[in-house]
Amino acid sequence: MPSFVNPEKCDGCKGGEKTACMYICPNDLMVLNPDAMRAYNQEPDQCWECYSCVKICPQGAIEVRHYADLAPMGGYVQPMRGTDSIMWTIKFRNGNTKRFKFPIRTTAEGSIKPYAGKPEGGNLDDGLLFTETAGRATLTPAQDA
Repeated sequence: MPSFVNPEKCDGCKGGEKTACMYICPNDLMVLNPDAMRAYNQEPDQCWECYSCVKICPQGAIEVRHYADLAPMGGYVQPMRGTDSIMWTIKFRNGNTKRFKFPIRTTAEGSIKPYAGKPEGGNLDDGLLFTETAGRATLTPAQDA
């Protein structure tokens, strides 16, 4: 089932030009209503139910109605994202609550230097990949096998 935004919880990411859910949606479905300053799913039929918007929403305003194998009818699932983990809270219709915490990082946030030890810049016209050197000959697929 597609994502939907609870307008009572959504604050439009405090009036920014682009909300967190707009930024993260892989199908560009989330938009901001400039009059109400609330986000909404502009095309629910196209939603992939990837939970990206649900996980990133700082207000917990976005929900997805879940499939019966995850949460039976009437159940509720809400993720809460931290800097190093994500906590999934599943509330069943009988009132039982289960929580599951999973790590989302293996390194400290901001500690990775992606270009450390890699060559600077490069000529985009030489046809070489990022890690290839100028002396390496290009092989055809038949030669490479």
